[in-house]
This record gives sequence, structure tokens and C-alpha cells, in this order.
Amino acid sequence: MSVHIDIAGLRTEKIAFVPSPLAELCMALHALSEPGHHPGLQAWATGVTARLDPHLADRMCEADFLWRTTLSDLFLPFAGVPGRSALPGGTIAEDLSLLDKLTDEQFVDAALEFTCVSSYGSPGPVLLDDPEQRRRAVELAASRGPQQVRFTERLLSDPPRIRAWFRQFVEDCEEAFFSQTWARLGHQLAADARHKTDLLRRKGLAEALAAVSPAAGVDESGTRITVDKLGEGRTRTGDGGLLLIPTSMGWPHLSVLHRHGWQPVLHYPVNSPELASPPSVEQLALRMTALSHPVRMRLCRHLARSAYTTGELAQIHGMSAPEISRHLGVLKKAGLLTTRRRGRYVLHQLDVTVAARLGSDFLEGILR
Repeated sequence: MSVHIDIAGLRTEKIAFVPSPLAELCMALHALSEPGHHPGLQAWATGVTARLDPHLADRMCEADFLWRTTLSDLFLPFAGVPGRSALPGGTIAEDLSLLDKLTDEQFVDAALEFTCVSSYGSPGPVLLDDPEQRRRAVELAASRGPQQVRFTERLLSDPPRIRAWFRQFVEDCEEAFFSQTWARLGHQLAADARHKTDLLRRKGLAEALAAVSPAAGVDESGTRITVDKLGEGRTRTGDGGLLLIPTSMGWPHLSVLHRHGWQPVLHYPVNSPELASPPSVEQLALRMTALSHPVRMRLCRHLARSAYTTGELAQIHGMSAPEISRHLGVLKKAGLLTTRRRGRYVLHQLDVTVAARLGSDFLEGILR
């Protein structure tokens, strides 16, 4: 599974690495709502939460579905501006001015992404003019709870009111905590954007994408970007451009905006050493499948503590050497084992670093 961006005919000057304060605010709100996704930001999140005005905290809860599970495209409004070549603003105010350029239909469609009512990657019905689609949107929102229903009903009946609410909410967040955060991060993100732009000009898009993430790459023909994700989608730049937006608060999220009719955007994390060699989706699937077998789980329990030969493991588990060898082969193919030779014997051991990245519960379980 992956997201594909058709870039046939795209000129280098239409590719832009540029930070966006509004996009970074989205990641800040996400980190406040899901601190477990961002352990490195827990101290920051605790400090912000402790100082937050209770009224603003309530408003965050009122619409956190816009950034908790789905990172709403409302925070990337520049991508939807007609012409598909607009760049993010340098300030929150400038980004909000770009939000004002979206039509009511675009605003509603992006705001209701959490209901999955819209056909994200293809042209769909005009939601505001389709009673059946409006009913469907409310019905889907109902499965998410009463807050989403109230938000959806107000949005469908009075889009300008919700747009004004969203604008005021963003401005209040900037005043309450984000202006200080952006003052600290903005220079870092601008420096990363300059570095990637220089790399693009000197060495080309393939090298620039490799610096963005090992999960993103361009094919040999230079006409398609593929982003390795647990999801599918495709879009094209057409006569528009391609935006690459760095985020400091967004690790490990590598997001791709591929909404139909909008400028494609790759929102990528920076300055995270853990991102140096993330597993591909295929590797992740191999690892999860390898660990789903009870025998291989038991093998991991021993291999996490010490190195063993195939014969030793066969004796411990009361199985034949060929059976153990087959299980070890599955674990090794998944990248979970290291091997070394001692004379005529081959010793196998669990790569604890790789296992730890799969989750602390698994590691604690086999070491318990």
C-alpha cells in the first residue's frame, strides 16, 4: 500500500520546500490531544496544558476530531487555492487569509473529512447541494459522538459561521501558546527548507526526497513519487505545483495531502534520528506475521536473552532441527534476527533494537 503522486511534466521551479505556521499548529494540537504519539513532546504538552485557559481547553475538545485522528486539510488551505500554485504564508494571519480564499464547498468538504463522507481522491457530489449527502454526513458523524453531530449540523447549515469559529480558535491558540512555540521552531524549519531546496537544485528531486524520508522516492522515469504508507491514494500535480512542508512537532507522522483538485502536499518530519531507517510497510507486515506464531514467540523469548544454535533451540523446544530452521528463516526474513558464526556453528539472536521499535509491550513480554 502506498500513495502515488503523478509528477509528469512538473518543472523544478514548481517544487517548493517551505514551512507553514498553520500546518505546524495542527501538529501542535495533535501532540496535545495524543501525547502518546509524541513522547519527546510530553514535557511541552504538560506545560501548555497547565497554562491553558479553561475556555480554550473546552473549545479544543469541541473540535479535536479535526486534528486527533485525522489531520484536517483545513490546516493546509494554500493547497486548495485556485491555480494550485499558492505557497504557505509566513505567519498565521497570512495562512488564514489563504483559508478565506477557499469556497464554502471546499471548506465544508475538508472539515468533514473525519466522517469519510467525501470522495477524497476523486470528484464527488457537491455536498452542500445534495440532501442525501448531507443526511449521510450527519449519519456518519453520529457514529463518532454528539459533538461531531453538532459540529456537522452547524457546518452544513452555516459554513461562514464555522469558518469564523475556526479562524478565531486558531488566533486564540496562537496568542495562548503557539506564538512562543513558532518563534522557537520557525527558524529551524526555514533552515531545513533552505537545505532541501539547495539539495533539489544541485542533485535533483530523487536526492531531495531521500533526505525527506526513506519512505518517499521517485521512480526511474522521474514521473511518479511513491510514499510508503499504510493507506492507498493517488493524485497528480498536473499544471500545478508540489509542496513539501517540514514539521518539527510531527514525528513520526509523514502525511500526504492527495485531495482531488488540490495541490499535492508532503508534510514531513525533521530532526528525528529515529526516522533514519524506518521499516517499509512490507517489512512491518513481515515482522507482525512472523511474531503471530506461538512457536516463534517462544523462540524470541530465548533469543532475546542469548545467542543459540539451531540444534540447541530444537532440544529446548522439543522439535526437530528442520522445523526450528524454518521458523528461524521466517524471523530472519523479517529482519528480527542477527546471526554470527562460531567455528562450524551458526548462532542466532534477536535484534532487541528492532524488537523494541515494534512496541514495549512485546519486548517486556518476552523478557518477563
